[in-house]
Amino acid sequence: MKTRILFVCLGNICRSPAAEGIMRRIVERRGLSGTFGIDSTGTYGGHRGELPDPRMRSAASRRGYALTHRSRQVREEDFDRFDMIVAMDDMNYESLNRLAPSREAARKIFRMAEFCRRHPDRTYVPDPYYEGHEGFELVLDMLEDGCEGILEYLSENGK
Repeated sequence: MKTRILFVCLGNICRSPAAEGIMRRIVERRGLSGTFGIDSTGTYGGHRGELPDPRMRSAASRRGYALTHRSRQVREEDFDRFDMIVAMDDMNYESLNRLAPSREAARKIFRMAEFCRRHPDRTYVPDPYYEGHEGFELVLDMLEDGCEGILEYLSENGK
């Protein structure tokens, strides 16, 4: 049975598709691709159908990640389809909690920063959309850290 993880940011064009690409690569390298289902979405639907931001694709590509996901907006049925729903910041976390159809569904929601081990001073993954090159690099650093942390969490909790 697969563990299904959904990464969520605002527009699904920077942070969440990068997290999806990073997690796919990590589980692939560990030979675990068949045991995970990984996707991403946004709480805002204005970028529906678009590829990730070109700046994020470029920064990710330099690290060996291919971001080919097409943006989509989160739906209530995602709470049935996924085991973990990982929000990039508090605004996304609160939006997801409002959308959750039940308390049980809301228990699937996590903050990405909860899993970051090398960035303990950060409480959220910042949106790099209005930042320069350094903003995208920081986000990728945090997402690599957080994705490793998710796998560690799942391993420790027998999932």
